[in-house]
Amino acid sequence: MKRYTLCLFAVLCSLLSVAQKNVIDEVVWVVGDEAILRSDIERRRLEYGSQIKGNPYCVIPEQLALQKLFLHQAVIDSVSVTDTEINQYVEQDYNEKIMLAGSKEKLEEYMKMSSLQIREELYDQYKNELTARSMREQLTKSVKVTPAEVRRYFKDIPEDSLPLIPTQVEVQLLVLEPRIPQSEIDRIKGLLREYTERVNNGSTSFATLARLYSEDPGSARQGGEMPYMGKGELDPGFANVAFSLTDTKKVSKIAQSEFGFHIIQLIDKRGDKMKCRHILKRPEVAQADIDSALVILDSITKDIRSEKISFEDAVRYASDDKDTRNNRGILSNNKETGETTTRFEMSELSAFYPELARVVETLEVGEISKPFTMINLKGKTVCAIARLKSRTLTHRANITEDFQVMKGVVEAKKGEEVIRKWIQDKQKSTYIRINPDWRDCEFQYEGWIK
Repeated sequence: MKRYTLCLFAVLCSLLSVAQKNVIDEVVWVVGDEAILRSDIERRRLEYGSQIKGNPYCVIPEQLALQKLFLHQAVIDSVSVTDTEINQYVEQDYNEKIMLAGSKEKLEEYMKMSSLQIREELYDQYKNELTARSMREQLTKSVKVTPAEVRRYFKDIPEDSLPLIPTQVEVQLLVLEPRIPQSEIDRIKGLLREYTERVNNGSTSFATLARLYSEDPGSARQGGEMPYMGKGELDPGFANVAFSLTDTKKVSKIAQSEFGFHIIQLIDKRGDKMKCRHILKRPEVAQADIDSALVILDSITKDIRSEKISFEDAVRYASDDKDTRNNRGILSNNKETGETTTRFEMSELSAFYPELARVVETLEVGEISKPFTMINLKGKTVCAIARLKSRTLTHRANITEDFQVMKGVVEAKKGEEVIRKWIQDKQKSTYIRINPDWRDCEFQYEGWIK
């Protein structure tokens, strides 16, 4: 293994030398046995543009190097993220890109990739980002602070140096899912039955069909294969069918979940967990059905405004969104820290619900929006009306109203100290090679150049 690693380092270093000769791409950093290419950096620079603070040719390679350190440690510590988590980000990003491009076809033309290829690229990106983030959280999970520490930290800080709390909003939603005609459901089921027949007659393997046709970007490229998962980790409709399988050679009946329709093939069972592969197909929503749902919402909106019914009662009787229906329509913000709140910063709302964020920005407190379309966290196109329940304007934090935020600041400071020490140790024990032309930087973490 050591000999192999040394040989790989030699190859990578030779690539660094060759890269000086005006080639299309070049290796600019090597971290462990992983290379960072100029093309990786250019891609991020074009994607994030003005969001990057500082010289992008210094900031971006350091970010990628840090990510590689965290990903390597994640493998050692068996830290991972689920396909559900990853796909949530993939679908939001993908649909946002479609909106910016104007259509799916224009996006494919602009990016010179098929929709599946775009989703696969996004999947890899978010898998790495979320895994690295989970590894950071794992390293800092033992960091705790007491109320006394929080008060002590902020005691002597001038008021104008206190954390600035961005504007936060609370939003209520009433959601209608456009009707999917039976003909479209039959079309999807027909495709899945065709795939099943091809597997059963031996003409094509399940894995090949998943790579070609599954609309789950995370598992499609793996031949539809999913990790070992318990029944409670899966959508109930999917889990009930998947856990009924006993023969690895058979294909399941068609399962319906919140994501669409599936066929499933068992790979293995271990205790209360199972490993399977699946093919997902999503019914397409016709514009006529979207328009019909918007008309219904327009009628509901008029009844609410004329006080024939309250927004909360309308949600209870009409909303198709089970996550908000039993909470008077109030949208929940499940933060990465594990905290759940009803308040969203606008940047958070934009990240997960970009269409909703644009609507909320135009509303006054108590005002109800016009009907609009949005993409939910399951990747589905839905129609909705929103009510702005509250808006707390930007203000300086105070210990009474914003204790959790101030506590988070102190925990983050202590956590950063833990991370800095961990990075310093990793830099000492990890092979790092930086192209000489890329060394003239003020890095966030010293120790890259040895």
